[in-house]
Amino acid sequence: MQLFIDALKKAGFEGDIDDSIELRDAYSHDASMFEMMPQLVVAPRNAEDVQRLVVVANETKPHIKNLSLTARSAGTDMSGGAINESVIIDFKKYFTRIEHIGQASAQVQPGVFFRDFDARAKEKGVLMPTYPASRDLCTVGGMVSNNAGGEKSIEFGQVANFVNELEFVFADGIARKVRPLKKDELDKKMKQKDFEGEVYRRVFELVDKHYDEIKAAKPKVSKNSTGYNLWDVWDRDTGVFDLTKVIVGGQGTLGFVTDIEFRVTHARSDEGLLVVFVKDMKRLGELIKAIADKKPSRFESFDDNTLILSIRFMPYFLKFLGPVKFINLVMRLIPDALLLLRGVPRLVLMASIKGDDPEEIKHRVHALRQELEEKRSYYGISGFEEAPYERQGEKFWIMRRYSFQILRSKVKDKHTAPFIDDLVVNPEHLAEFLPKIRKIIKKYKLFATIAGHMGDGNFHIIPLMNIEEESERKKILPAMKEVNELVLKYGGSLSGEHNDGLIRGPWLTQMYGAKMVGHFKEVKDIFDPEGIFNPHKKANATWDFSMKHLREHF
Repeated sequence: MQLFIDALKKAGFEGDIDDSIELRDAYSHDASMFEMMPQLVVAPRNAEDVQRLVVVANETKPHIKNLSLTARSAGTDMSGGAINESVIIDFKKYFTRIEHIGQASAQVQPGVFFRDFDARAKEKGVLMPTYPASRDLCTVGGMVSNNAGGEKSIEFGQVANFVNELEFVFADGIARKVRPLKKDELDKKMKQKDFEGEVYRRVFELVDKHYDEIKAAKPKVSKNSTGYNLWDVWDRDTGVFDLTKVIVGGQGTLGFVTDIEFRVTHARSDEGLLVVFVKDMKRLGELIKAIADKKPSRFESFDDNTLILSIRFMPYFLKFLGPVKFINLVMRLIPDALLLLRGVPRLVLMASIKGDDPEEIKHRVHALRQELEEKRSYYGISGFEEAPYERQGEKFWIMRRYSFQILRSKVKDKHTAPFIDDLVVNPEHLAEFLPKIRKIIKKYKLFATIAGHMGDGNFHIIPLMNIEEESERKKILPAMKEVNELVLKYGGSLSGEHNDGLIRGPWLTQMYGAKMVGHFKEVKDIFDPEGIFNPHKKANATWDFSMKHLREHF
């Protein structure tokens, strides 16, 4: 690795280069259950530094075994996408500029924390709405890398819907703008006698030659972050070719994003919340449809385990919220504690109603409750809580958003093992699907919380396990196999937001078939012919390699 370091310095690299064991250890894991010790961590100061990194990697790779570059920002990735055994590129240290926020778009660097971007956007009265539950912890670069979605995805979709343009460093070490092109612009690109021209030419040939097959492969669900989104690259009807569609969600396996232009919305109207406590899930599918028909702006859920653990570890919310917000949270939860004396609900549903007039919102929230009250016993509902003003419903959003962070650190002798954590099944199947998934969880004696985006049928099932023990590790493969088979039986996706990484990459053939995975691998080869960018992830992941890198110490 010293050869790489010397070559970087000679090339004029301006950023930080660190091979200390302390930093390498800190970057050896993300929010997944995997661990890889990198040999080097570098923090580029600018796009020129990123270009130097790629050029030097190309020059020195023949002399350094398994040399590779993996982008990382906040390290909140749950699939193992932000770790490797070679060089980690830290974008969160210097790529932190919010360059512009306007009424239609915003330009920002990938290391910016979403919370900081969102605070500035609020001042302008705009919103980039496709944020994940980790909104207070993640960076915008990670959101692009994983094609994130979240509580507002029922209305706005995923990050890919909001990317106007990317600055992207290709495998030849040159940063270029990537944006949607009309056919005449594409033709000009394909005539270029350089690496960029070759990428455009070969990707177009791939998606045009296999057009119908690729379009048919698109999962028939509301959100998906598996594979490469080839089906959205080329549209013969509109004549638009958009290479950002494979870069977004590519987990840094195709190159590096150094600047992002997002589209923003003016959807910052008030929201009220109706909370529905469900004790019997036999008619859950009908209940979901009844609520979804009212077009909620957000429709979320969490289960009894999430609720119980949130209450059990309530003091630890103080760390995330600070004393004032924490005291307000506790005071607002007192009525719910009294409600729980009558029995813990199996599921808590949260339906947001959006509008511009507070009184109208209050009326619509109450009207929905009244409608559900009429069939309360039929739907298996044990209770309601109306929160017509946003501050009243915030306690539920806090439990929903922060439960994973609490569980990661506070359940004695067990740790989060996100391997069935992001499945998607269309809502009409949930009444059948959820009891079956619970049966699998019970079969393997997994203690798991279930939370999700009910309107999308996107569930986050986070088992708590002691994977240092061999008996626990042995559960992962058979349990995952059964869950995946069940998801695909109902025409679902193995990941709606968290992407493939090390954990779901090996299962892409099961989901798409060998031929389609071959197209994914061809995309990787077109963009990254020397295998420099983030190896062993997505279509190039293998189960044996991934399982060899399960964390042994927490």
